[in-house]
Amino acid sequence: MRLQGKTAIVTGAGSGFGAGIARRFVQEGARVILADINPAAAEAVAAEIGGIAVACNVADGASVAALAEAAKAAFGGAPDILVNNAGVTHLPGFMEEISEADFDRVLAVNAKSIYLMARAFAGEMKARRSGAILNIASTAGVSPRPKLSWYNASKGFVITATRAMAVELAPFGVRVNALNPVAGETPLLASFMGEDTPEMRAKFLSTIPLGRFSTPEDLANAALYLCSDEASMVTGVAMEVDGGRCI
Repeated sequence: MRLQGKTAIVTGAGSGFGAGIARRFVQEGARVILADINPAAAEAVAAEIGGIAVACNVADGASVAALAEAAKAAFGGAPDILVNNAGVTHLPGFMEEISEADFDRVLAVNAKSIYLMARAFAGEMKARRSGAILNIASTAGVSPRPKLSWYNASKGFVITATRAMAVELAPFGVRVNALNPVAGETPLLASFMGEDTPEMRAKFLSTIPLGRFSTPEDLANAALYLCSDEASMVTGVAMEVDGGRCI
């Protein structure tokens, strides 16, 4: 019960890493809002674990403001823990061939959302002088893969934003960290690879020294540490959970 008495919001919690993190947080005693653009997915996971489902488009300011109101209703204000997990990618392609619409979507969901969530919750965290923010970045922001240029760039933004937020919020007792997962067993895996075939999986796995994809449980365990009081001296870190890919 390492999060006993804590409140948390996890975005993109209807599937993949977000669902794994929300599930683990509840197991450890937290009250969790599961925010997702797919309300049915969020409601299914929330029903399973005893969380609160909220429909939210993290790339839209009005939708994030509504999420803040839901947190106020459920928790009395901003959560103790905020996990910015929601993310998307474009399909693999040469950088000049990615459509403007795909570029805008990737930057809106992966980058602009960090700003919108900070605008909604950082002020209250500062005022009460406590809080933990976790941004889910990617090994793509450290060691880019070809043909995923704008996704790589969006995750580089997340890593730099995490460090900038950490420096600015540290005097107010608010910690900000990031996780850099390698490709994982989530709904985005097929999009990263372009096609989900045994050959393509083998190609991706060959770049991971430990020889397997990351799982929601892997990310949940790391998220639990960084968001718990055990990591009270840890801020501005972008921790790789990548089986050695970035070595």
